[in-house]
Amino acid sequence: MALHRRTVLTGAALLGAASRLRTAAAADNPVTVGVSGPLTGPNAQYGAQWKASFDLAIEQIAAAGGPAITYIFEDSQSDPRQSVAIAQKFVNNPAIVMEIGDFSSPASMAASPIYQRAKLVQFGMTNSHPDFTKGGDYMWSSSISQAEEQPNLAGYVIEGLGLKQLGLLSLNTDWGSTSATLFTKAAREKGAEVVAAEAFLPGERDFRSTLERIRSANPTCLVLEAYYADAAVIARQVRDVGLKLPIAAVSSVYSPKLLELGGDAVNGMYTQSNFFPSDPRPEVQSFVQAFTAKYHREPDGFNATAYDTMNLFAALVKQFGATREGIHEGLAKIKDVPSVVYGKITFDPVTRRVSGARYQRLRVVNDKFTLWDGTKPAT
Repeated sequence: MALHRRTVLTGAALLGAASRLRTAAAADNPVTVGVSGPLTGPNAQYGAQWKASFDLAIEQIAAAGGPAITYIFEDSQSDPRQSVAIAQKFVNNPAIVMEIGDFSSPASMAASPIYQRAKLVQFGMTNSHPDFTKGGDYMWSSSISQAEEQPNLAGYVIEGLGLKQLGLLSLNTDWGSTSATLFTKAAREKGAEVVAAEAFLPGERDFRSTLERIRSANPTCLVLEAYYADAAVIARQVRDVGLKLPIAAVSSVYSPKLLELGGDAVNGMYTQSNFFPSDPRPEVQSFVQAFTAKYHREPDGFNATAYDTMNLFAALVKQFGATREGIHEGLAKIKDVPSVVYGKITFDPVTRRVSGARYQRLRVVNDKFTLWDGTKPAT
């Protein structure tokens, strides 16, 4: 006759078993985020950076007993036509309780009306265009508006570096044009002059004739409103045309990729960032160590922003529930969410952006980003 053994569980064991069951059940029913961003095309590297940090954050959240999270990443190529089609797909998927993206403000803003009508939060973590959050009360962003960043950049160049005759080269998109307009206004208010302003098309790779026109205006500094891939090519071609002057750039150039693509040509470049891996704050160092251990390279600002966003989403789900309504209501109420970029995240319910940005002034020295030491360029 077979013997049947009965196992008697203690109270602690029962609690542990129940916890494991809840974890297993959560893993079988993860909360879903929709992500619209570039995985192919000229901005593909940014989508890859997002995914790396999303995956790290999701692993850590699960290990800490937080909600199980999954994401559906649709490749938009950062093209407004693609982002609109993706939005229509996402709003019709009831499993998706929040959307992240797109990478560029124009691509995001083209899709905003669809998300607004469907009452699905569109979280633009890299959308610095001042008008992005004006698309409706379902548009939220952890990205600092260019209306705030450009005066800071102008202050760095004019007051910090002491340079007042400026050449301006900007990406010819709505984001680039708006950034250039805001920088020019701030520069004028600070007593400087933009003596030459030029724009370049997305995907453009030969800047030499444009740089020749800028050189003819005799600027004392070249200011770039661009992303790091373009900035690296421009820096190389600045040398090709013999234009010897300091280069300053908006924070979107801050990435190890700038150093990789630009090589020696980007040494001396000035920029600023809300995130810097050498920041001694414990939460920053913990993130940098975990990211480096997983991917064998240091994270940049885009990695940090994506990591913060997924952790913010987990906090929203935990506090306000895994529904579209809960996420929307929670963004206006949630306070002091730990952040490697900001320290703590709290949103202004009117602007629907994060308050209290801190800028660190940086310079590339010996093929590395370093904190600016206050030294002004020789003139």
